[in-house]
Amino acid sequence: MNWITNYVRPRINSIFSRRETPDNLWTKCPECGTMLFHREVSDNLNVCTNCNHHMYISPRDRFTALFDGGVFTRVEVDAPKPDPLHFRDQKRYPDRLRAAQRQTAEPEAMLVAHGEIGRTPIVAAAQDFSFMAGSMGMYVGNAIIAAAQEAVKLKRPLILFSAAGGARMQEGILSLMQMPRTTVAVQMLKEAGLPYIVVLTHPTTGGVTASYAMLGDVHIAEPNALICFAGPRVIEQTIREKLPEGFQRAEYLLDHGMLDRVTPRGQMRDELITITRMLLGLPPAVRGDLPPPEPPADLPHALSGDAPEPPAKTKTT
Repeated sequence: MNWITNYVRPRINSIFSRRETPDNLWTKCPECGTMLFHREVSDNLNVCTNCNHHMYISPRDRFTALFDGGVFTRVEVDAPKPDPLHFRDQKRYPDRLRAAQRQTAEPEAMLVAHGEIGRTPIVAAAQDFSFMAGSMGMYVGNAIIAAAQEAVKLKRPLILFSAAGGARMQEGILSLMQMPRTTVAVQMLKEAGLPYIVVLTHPTTGGVTASYAMLGDVHIAEPNALICFAGPRVIEQTIREKLPEGFQRAEYLLDHGMLDRVTPRGQMRDELITITRMLLGLPPAVRGDLPPPEPPADLPHALSGDAPEPPAKTKTT
């Protein structure tokens, strides 16, 4: 035995047998640059544990965290005619749609579902910014109308999570027509006396901000979300002046009366439960509340709440 056997050979074996670390185990925060373990980020609802930066979260993950037990039922949305304008830029519009569908595993840029939050039945809709920047096309218009119709049919409030870069240019004027269509859908809720709550997430811009995203009874935003019609760079280039610090961010809009609340993602569920039950005139939700057990079929008195008389005691000898 010598130093070659004892040191060199094990060292060579360890080099060649070294396993590669998967690339998806760590996530870099785009705000502070901290490397975060993917499971830690997921458990924290895609919020940086170092600087509290709110990163992208998919509608399905959002609904899993929102609904009781992560259980919800998807609402079907009518699919519009594909590529109505036969639009083509660097790629054909159908090719862009198929690429976005493969990337997100979703048919389009909005998910509609119904379920319960804190024992309160609701209908919810959420935009997916990773699907062509959450742009508002005919499908998104159909989704909001479907969500409003489902809410009216079930007599439930509607909670909408907005995240969009504006109208979808590949659908041209048909995309802009979704602004009045979605406004009519919101009016359906108001005529039915049902609450409409909007949660504005980063970013909410363009025609979405100019229509259904700012028509809610209550407007809540996630911290530091960009909420605007035209972006700050466009405004600075137009007026040739420096904009105030934090202009068009959630906290700035809250200070200037455009929002009702700015709520971190981890507290959003409890906030929505409280506001929804308040608007519906229901008592506050009870943490850990469980449904009462079903009364036995052979005890009809249990339905009325009347307790039976205890049997008389008999003396035995």
